[in-house]
Amino acid sequence: MTALKEEKLYTYSDIEALQEGIRAELIDGKIYYLASPSTLHQRISGALHFAIYSHIAAHKGKCEVFTAPFGVWPFGEENDTNYLEPDLSVVCDPGKLTEKGCNGAPDFVIEIVSPSTASRDYLYKLNQYQSAGVREYWIINPDNQFINVFDFTGDTSNSYRFADTVGSSVLEGFTIRISDLL
Repeated sequence: MTALKEEKLYTYSDIEALQEGIRAELIDGKIYYLASPSTLHQRISGALHFAIYSHIAAHKGKCEVFTAPFGVWPFGEENDTNYLEPDLSVVCDPGKLTEKGCNGAPDFVIEIVSPSTASRDYLYKLNQYQSAGVREYWIINPDNQFINVFDFTGDTSNSYRFADTVGSSVLEGFTIRISDLL
């Protein structure tokens, strides 16, 4: 009988050692390389960033919104086998922010699905974000024009079309229709 070959467990130092311009994430010590986003992906990300930033500023909120590449250690930097770069991260606790990114779970995360990231966004990242303490997670799928909203504090999930008005449990009073952004 032969033993199974052990897979290498990668850490954040392996991410730092990547060639400049190559982006990747770590989920439970496994590296996932990130492709360049599509034009539609960038349009949605940019418009959402602007809308969220404007809402926070207009309401004199204490949260900040960040776009990828923005490093997130969902379980803290001491857990160096988990490192993510969500498309959008809203952080309401300034004590979690470092020069490198977010040390701990953001309050609100948005991922915009591409064909190469769908299974990660819907399975692995959903589990990571919920386990780490993210309060709200949106998965936006441009191909089928759906938004899945997971409110982990209320333990609810809902699906919306791009033409529907979607609200946030983290950002009080924030609503948006993705179709209005495009």
